[in-house]
Amino acid sequence: MTQPTRAALVSALNPLAWIRKSYDWTVHWARTPRAPAALFGIAFMESSFFPVPPDVLLIAMVVANRKKWLRDALICTIGSVCGALLGYFIGWGLYETVGKWIVATYHLEAAVDFIGVQFSKNAFLAIFAAAFTPIPYKAFTISAGLFCIPLLTLICASIVGRAGRFFLVAAALRIFGKKIADSIERYFNIFSIIFILLVIAGIMVIKYGYH
Repeated sequence: MTQPTRAALVSALNPLAWIRKSYDWTVHWARTPRAPAALFGIAFMESSFFPVPPDVLLIAMVVANRKKWLRDALICTIGSVCGALLGYFIGWGLYETVGKWIVATYHLEAAVDFIGVQFSKNAFLAIFAAAFTPIPYKAFTISAGLFCIPLLTLICASIVGRAGRFFLVAAALRIFGKKIADSIERYFNIFSIIFILLVIAGIMVIKYGYH
């Protein structure tokens, strides 16, 4: 194997390099006229199956035009809540086929029963926590359909959690946008590692529970 080929292989297998490429691909939409549609689409998909959080594009769009932070946060929230309805439908009617495949892809098989227990305690609070934090939200939207949680509970908890998260991010960027964007670029690898650890921690919480 030649040196350039080896270097390319190492780069491709490097998780931080993969995250960087995903970040750059997502961010590039912010510089196109289709940015609002792309933001809605990514937020929609992330709620049921897509791995990249919409926050990435939301950040880029608000930094690019801070005057539109309210519009962008609203688009992100609506797209995410609409995607939650898709996740709910997958859990309710397609769990044995599509739902199980998504859960297996993210290695969340052991999490489903735990989520069911949390739903029996307080479904609204469980969905809100997943919507607001790095806990994999898609696992909760699919499980909500599987366990037949009232659709109104899913919608209300999702609106509160997703709006709280996206409007908070957008508002912070409206105030400190340039400094935050510069920090992300300068310390991208550190932020990537922190993000990975947060996602892993979220998965561990819903996979093994807490006391």
